[in-house]
Amino acid sequence: MFTNKSTNENPAPSSESTTLVAAGTEIKGDLSFSGSLEVQGSIIGKIVADDETAQIRILNGGSVLGEIWVPNVIVNGRIKGDIYASKQIQLAAKAKVEGTIYYSMIEIERGADIDGKLVHEIPATNVTAFQKAGESVDVSNGYQAKVEK
Repeated sequence: MFTNKSTNENPAPSSESTTLVAAGTEIKGDLSFSGSLEVQGSIIGKIVADDETAQIRILNGGSVLGEIWVPNVIVNGRIKGDIYASKQIQLAAKAKVEGTIYYSMIEIERGADIDGKLVHEIPATNVTAFQKAGESVDVSNGYQAKVEK
């Protein structure tokens, strides 16, 4: 569970371009992007990724006030709001998060500060039919779920 990996080993970057919110820049409003987004400045609003390979990096000095809905999240700045990282989240040593973090895979370095909850989410499945209560449902991604009453 705990490894000695450096946070420089990022998830596979998207083949699309990188958008930079530079230091000293403040964006107010919801932001939708694809590819990679790097935040050195400040964003106030909801951030949503348009593709499954998207990545956001909140760098040291960067901040976000609002929800983040991005598959791959790397934090070394401040976030006040819930994070929905469907693939993975990395919290570096200077990360400060106030809110609930929903994740599939997480990496936390010593020094990261979380004021909220961590909620592990099983990756989404393509199961479309429910079975009778008490029966196991074998889903395509290798996970099993038990249907309860």
